[in-house]
Amino acid sequence: MPWPTWDQAAIACVISILVWFGVRTRRTRLTPHLEPLAAEFALISGLYAVWRLARMLPIASVHGARERAHDIASFEQTIHLPTELALQKFVIAHEKLADFSTWYYATVHVPALLAFLVWLFYRHRDVYPRWRNALALVTAGCLIIRFIRVAPPRFIPSLGYVDLSHHYGPSVYSANPNTGVSDQFAAMPSIHVAWAAIVSLGIVAASTSRWRWIFLLHLVLTVLVVSATGNHWWLDGIVALMLLAGALWIDTALLSRYRARVTRPRDLPSSTEPAVPSCPASPAP
Repeated sequence: MPWPTWDQAAIACVISILVWFGVRTRRTRLTPHLEPLAAEFALISGLYAVWRLARMLPIASVHGARERAHDIASFEQTIHLPTELALQKFVIAHEKLADFSTWYYATVHVPALLAFLVWLFYRHRDVYPRWRNALALVTAGCLIIRFIRVAPPRFIPSLGYVDLSHHYGPSVYSANPNTGVSDQFAAMPSIHVAWAAIVSLGIVAASTSRWRWIFLLHLVLTVLVVSATGNHWWLDGIVALMLLAGALWIDTALLSRYRARVTRPRDLPSSTEPAVPSCPASPAP
């Protein structure tokens, strides 16, 4: 099933705004529940519409994309990172792993993110704004950095890489890199890794369950499958994690202070009348 388009998300945003306005103006016992839900859904659907629209905007130039990919491969070799090619060859040698990698890459990251946002909104609303803001900032950063064109490993067959999704499982990309809704020359940074990090680290930070650490597997698996499928370099994921660290810092340093200032109760005005001292009681005769 295809994901909602930008115009469908925009319509959902407008409807949510109208619902929010309606429940605000005609208050009922459901207003405290519906008002924040409608407002948040309007914000998320609006951000999603902007993201999908921005991803569809054509960037005609792919100049330097393959050259930068070769530079990244050389840099990773210089700092002694294991090659993505070794991981891809290992996965190809095990067909079930290859099927799992392509399936996980194509289907998990968006549902996992949506489920995380719903869970956080209902169970841990006090920290929800922090991770929602981090999501918005990281996604915006990814959209900006995409103007620095970088080819994914699967576009560098001279180094031995293949497009795993065209041999196993579902493929989310068109055979022609110049068509389709996704920009195939925007490997840097990996939005898959960025969103997986938000989900995994957000659950660990918000939950108090002893089982929360198991959700770090989502981040680990995402890092592995984006490289095994030939869609990203290790460095794409590292930059995504750096963006998340910066987004969380911005939320702590700036946005959290703003929220605290907005929600802080106003101090009661002090009285300008001088205090009248109380008279001591007269001693009994």
